[in-house]
Amino acid sequence: MLLAAEKGDITTIIGGIAPDWGPFGTLGAEAKTMIQVVMAVAILLCLGVAIWGAAKQRIGATALRDTFSAEQGKGLIIAGLTGVFIIGSLGTVFTIVYGMAV
Repeated sequence: MLLAAEKGDITTIIGGIAPDWGPFGTLGAEAKTMIQVVMAVAILLCLGVAIWGAAKQRIGATALRDTFSAEQGKGLIIAGLTGVFIIGSLGTVFTIVYGMAV
């Protein structure tokens, strides 16, 4: 009986945005670098959305007394941080799905 955890270590599971896992393991160095760049840009955009939401919530709640703007800010914060979490955990998701398929 082969266990999936025998051939990997903790970096296989929490590798982050370095696509050395699952189906991306056989790609060339240039392709891995491009995937890393795309994922890093996506994380930065999501963080930017979260920061924009925080600013919108702060300005709308205090300076302008605009509750609609404050609610939009909350939504942007949640969306941005959710995006960061999903992109950051893609390594784990792909490892689990690819391991189940093999």
